[in-house]
Amino acid sequence: MTRLTRLLAIAAFAALGAVGAPLMPLAPMAEAQQVNPTAESVTEDKLFQALRGDQMIEGRASIPDPKAPGLIKPGNKGWADTHTGTIRALTVWTMIGMVALLGIFYAYRGRIRIDAGPSGRTIKRFGGVERFAHWLMAVSFILLALTGLNLVLGRSVLLPMIGEGAFGALSASGKIVHNYMGWAFMLGLALAFVVWVGRNLPKAHDLTWIAMGGGLFKKGVHPPAGKFNAGQKLIFWSVVVGGAALSFTGVMLLFPVLAGTQADWQLYQLIHGIAAALLTAVILAHIYIGSIGMEGAFDAMGSGEVDLNWAREHHSLWVEEVEGKSAGSQGGGRVAPAE
Repeated sequence: MTRLTRLLAIAAFAALGAVGAPLMPLAPMAEAQQVNPTAESVTEDKLFQALRGDQMIEGRASIPDPKAPGLIKPGNKGWADTHTGTIRALTVWTMIGMVALLGIFYAYRGRIRIDAGPSGRTIKRFGGVERFAHWLMAVSFILLALTGLNLVLGRSVLLPMIGEGAFGALSASGKIVHNYMGWAFMLGLALAFVVWVGRNLPKAHDLTWIAMGGGLFKKGVHPPAGKFNAGQKLIFWSVVVGGAALSFTGVMLLFPVLAGTQADWQLYQLIHGIAAALLTAVILAHIYIGSIGMEGAFDAMGSGEVDLNWAREHHSLWVEEVEGKSAGSQGGGRVAPAE
């Protein structure tokens, strides 16, 4: 019996140990439940304070881009603030400023009419290749501008209006359009440069055109001009320089491996945003003067034929050049009755 008693006692103690073991952590677990994870967690500010200079928290990535593993870097916060602050403000105020200026100009001058009235005769101003280059560049730029504006202003303007689902689908589609339309814009820019650069070099009579305000502010004033006046030359070179900046930085953003360091990539994105805002303002003025701002101007890129009186008033030196050619030449100097 003594031996049996001992065996039973040992079994009882083993059973108590097995039952009591899971109960022992109850006290620490109860204490853990008293901890506030929000109050005790590491804040973003503390995390940034712990990181200095070019230090960065990195993960792992299988693609060759050395910037892909980066998760958190203090310098990125300053860049993000600049992008969402400076670029957004510049975009908004350049758009508002240009629209306001055009509205004031229209209220003052109205639509610029052909002073002598339509002649009933036309002169060929632009051929098919020139108009193709213009419209390829124009249509692609408008799509790029709209999708780019969505990236800058969409969250604050469109998102509250159309909701998260529609905004997400629109933004995803817009990104694809933006990426692919960039190539069309670059092609149109290259074609426009080739066909027009010779006609857009500065001439002495451009100073006269500028001094007379291009005749835009006073009825009946028509300074001499070649195929492109000084104002159009300024727009041409603005598009060439601004378009080249957009094209180069756009390629760097599409292929960040080519951009170099992360700081270089961020710089390219800032340049891209600033150039886009400024060039969009210039194009707004160009669209205005080529549509409702001036009678007969749209025909130049519409049909390629412009009224002869319009051409004499706005491009007198070019008309003299064309009319001086032989009537049977194939150089594009045909004067014909208006249809």
